[in-house]
Amino acid sequence: MSDKVILAYSGGLDTSVAIKWIQEKYDMEVVTFTADLGNDPDLEAIRQRALDIGAVKALVADVREEFVREFVFPALKAGAVYEGEYPLSTALARPLIARCLAETALKEGATAVAHGCTGKGNDQVRFDVSIGSLAPELKIIAPVRDSTLSREEALEYATLHKLPIKVTKASPYSIDQNLWGRSIECGILEDPWAEPPEDAFAWTRSPQAAPDQPAYLEISFQAGVPVGLDGQALGPVELIARLTSLAGEHGVGRIDHVENRLVGIKSREVYEMPAAMVLLKAHRTLESLTLSKDQLRFKDTVAATYSDLVYNGLWFSALRRDLDAFVESTQRFVTGEVRVKLFKGTCAVVGRKSPYSLYSHGLATYDRADQFDHSAAVGFIQLWGLPHRIQRRVQGETEKPTPTS
Repeated sequence: MSDKVILAYSGGLDTSVAIKWIQEKYDMEVVTFTADLGNDPDLEAIRQRALDIGAVKALVADVREEFVREFVFPALKAGAVYEGEYPLSTALARPLIARCLAETALKEGATAVAHGCTGKGNDQVRFDVSIGSLAPELKIIAPVRDSTLSREEALEYATLHKLPIKVTKASPYSIDQNLWGRSIECGILEDPWAEPPEDAFAWTRSPQAAPDQPAYLEISFQAGVPVGLDGQALGPVELIARLTSLAGEHGVGRIDHVENRLVGIKSREVYEMPAAMVLLKAHRTLESLTLSKDQLRFKDTVAATYSDLVYNGLWFSALRRDLDAFVESTQRFVTGEVRVKLFKGTCAVVGRKSPYSLYSHGLATYDRADQFDHSAAVGFIQLWGLPHRIQRRVQGETEKPTPTS
């Protein structure tokens, strides 16, 4: 009996080529595993495609709820945005898929797992490191990386073997998508000077074609987790799907970013992430109302480290778990509502409230309701400036005042 391998199967060019390539090179039985992350409405067609190409079994699992609760929402609470631009949609999905591959390999008695990653992308690291952390006894096969097939050669291989795939030379985009976002690569997008053409986008209207009237949404949070929209309680999958549709309709969610890959190269990446952009902004706004200045500033440091860990394939690291403990503590009082305005590609926060708000109208107002003790300001300023006055007196002027005319 041939050895068995579990292949992470998306139904696209690379993983479709991988089925046939593994059979030819390794003489192994291929079982495909497709994770339903909200990334394709026709999973049955993908399953059938795998069988038509030669897989001995094609498995599909709905892991959308798991994905949001265990990966997306922890990253949202952490404020994880890589390099200040990318909310980590693909990067968050990979450790979940890796975990599913390892679990499936144990159930199916497989000796190896496989993926369709190239040798210069980030996903190869995310898969290999995650699988190595969870099931180091499993062999890892990466047909595209191991064969060094170019995209053109992969297309030729697919044509030669009559593989039933959609990608053609006339439509060269490489797309990965899940509930949290959609990433688009290749073709004209590899030129960082070229504006992304409209045919690259599927979830968002062009801002110029978006409605001429804004839309207002109220998002409810409970302990840092979004739980409702416009007063209606929603489950995590439905909430994200609805926000993606609403925000995308108004042109919100397009990201065009030259990012630093883990392998050392710069790569132009285009994303569509309507729900992510709205929720991250709303969540941060609610934090600004309920966390102290010191908590917010230190959390920014944690967010940067958290983002790097996720992007670099270290989801299953001890440090990420440690950071989660800190993040969870900060979210105890991040409860309330945020009102956002969607208009022509922008998302603006226009209102926020919380039962745990640290904002005091009596202290902030300048009208007759002012409760601030103005007389305390003089003494405070004296003490605040004391060390600086002493240093200037003892060590002299470091900068001379400039005379004014």
